[in-house]
Amino acid sequence: MTTTAEHLRNALDGRWRDVKNAVREELSTEVFRPHYTPNTVIARAKVAEQMKIMAAKGAAEDGFRKEHGGNGDVGAAVTRIEMLAMSDLSLMVKAGVQWGLFGGAVENLGTERHHKAYVQRIIDLDLMGCFGMTETGHGSDVQALETTATYDPATQEFVINSPTPTSRKDYIGGAAETAKVSAVFAQLITGGESHGVHCFVVPLRDEDGNDLPGITTSDCHYKGGLPGVDNGRIMFDNVRIPRDNLLNKYGDVAADGTYSSPIENVNRRFFTMLGTLIRGRVTVGGSAAAAGRVALDIAVRYALQRKQFSAPDDDDEVLIMDYLVHQRRLFPLIARSYALQFAQNELVARLHDLQTSDNPDAEEQRELESRAAGLKAANTWHTSTAIQEAREACGGAGYLAENRLIALRADTDVFTTFEGDNHVLTQLVAKELLTAYADDIKGMSPVEWVRFAANFAGDRVLKRTAAEAIMQTILDSRQDNEEEGSLFNRGTQVKMFEDREEYLLASVARRLQRKSKEMSAFDAFNSVQDHVLHTAKAHIDRIVLEAFVAGIDACEDEDARNILGMVCDLYALSVIEDDKAWFIEHRFLSTERAKAVTRGINQRCRDLRPHAELLVDGFGIPEQLRYAEMLHPENILD
Repeated sequence: MTTTAEHLRNALDGRWRDVKNAVREELSTEVFRPHYTPNTVIARAKVAEQMKIMAAKGAAEDGFRKEHGGNGDVGAAVTRIEMLAMSDLSLMVKAGVQWGLFGGAVENLGTERHHKAYVQRIIDLDLMGCFGMTETGHGSDVQALETTATYDPATQEFVINSPTPTSRKDYIGGAAETAKVSAVFAQLITGGESHGVHCFVVPLRDEDGNDLPGITTSDCHYKGGLPGVDNGRIMFDNVRIPRDNLLNKYGDVAADGTYSSPIENVNRRFFTMLGTLIRGRVTVGGSAAAAGRVALDIAVRYALQRKQFSAPDDDDEVLIMDYLVHQRRLFPLIARSYALQFAQNELVARLHDLQTSDNPDAEEQRELESRAAGLKAANTWHTSTAIQEAREACGGAGYLAENRLIALRADTDVFTTFEGDNHVLTQLVAKELLTAYADDIKGMSPVEWVRFAANFAGDRVLKRTAAEAIMQTILDSRQDNEEEGSLFNRGTQVKMFEDREEYLLASVARRLQRKSKEMSAFDAFNSVQDHVLHTAKAHIDRIVLEAFVAGIDACEDEDARNILGMVCDLYALSVIEDDKAWFIEHRFLSTERAKAVTRGINQRCRDLRPHAELLVDGFGIPEQLRYAEMLHPENILD
């Protein structure tokens, strides 16, 4: 008989629950037991050993198409790498770089000649590679990368060069030691004309691990975390590679130097290329969230056994989980973890369906990119908050390496930065909303922002993410009176989220229109950036709530559905409380009703207290992967 915890886990696991269960079993073996060491030599060796075991078991095959030697199950590939975060974030990053970023670039940007030469070797770890995009001077602004790839028709070669100190490839996972080749992003120049950023396969090292002529690699050494990842730097001094090493799906150069592309518009070509590599951004968000759930699991279990202070007229000390303040610290974070996982499940399913489609819809692809940007930011910011709060909630014990929390905190810290800085990604979400997915521009130019804001239709139809019928039924049930009980009404919650998003979107468009008449386009954009970020976050909050609603609807067990309903209340009311000032300032919430929000959160915390262990059981983290010494009192005096 299936338990309530198993029903919660199945609901949270989503479409690829069978893959998650298989990975749980694989990660529960001794070789994947979480370990902590700041020693980079030991940590890197451990990850290398784990990668070989994974490759031997076919772990990489889901991520590549059947005609190239894989299984073509994109959703399973993303899910597998996300799950690795429960064991070791360094392993997750190394697997993501090798099979997701490097392998993904070769498969998605290359053509048949590259697939035949490289893909099977990448799957088998016979060819270790890295993803040479970020430079010292440019990370988020990929279009402005300075590395050049100049075509020489006399030899039919590209000359890869780092013309400035800021063009050095920086922070590249695998570049310090293990990568034999790199997928290098550089400005393609032929006949004196630049055709924008393209990707090239560039050999880095010989069989003995020595830099090839013209290549200079160096080691980033110690970072804030991720000791098992050999991040490094690469400089190119007029390195010559064959013309065939251009990954030429979206742009090619003939022997005589003639450039051609199936996409004429330079901007559209660039963003189409980047759009095919979206899997990395999706995986980073999901992996961070998995690490956050591990931390919350540990903190809750600790709070269910740690006692502190006795109540009046009672000699027994009180479990710290029985204090409302402790529930207030952890339960809203657990609720957000549930909410974000339902949204992540929808995102992975969309990614899978689009990347396995014979004829993917262009508008759906743009919506996917916006959703991936928004959820990556939401997931990674949430993870940073959740792990820090979990660490503090465990007191001094949480600061000991043996209890896992400091490693989780250190390893996930950079997730808010890589695969796109969170503030830049959040602006991207707002831009997609303001431009209504305009096809001909996708850059970050303030001029374009303002031009499209001027044409913005404030009454455009709000796009819902969950099943339209579910959402309409819920909205029809809303209670818009001032009674406290109505705040637990799902339709009321959804309407508050929708109203906030629509108001912010329409008002930021009006501000951009007005200010563009008073100042330059850049100054107009710059003056409303705070408003822009707020709009995007409101949109993300709304799609996350809708995903939660759909997740509850799909849950088959009544007891589990009731618990999920309370968790959803806590998520929705916590979001409203976090933005309470805005709701009151704009008269969407009276001061009395604002107080009712706080009372409602306290009530849901009390309601969920008996289910504390059940909620983290629903995360489905195997005992070995959440192992913390403090959870095993019998070991304390060993």
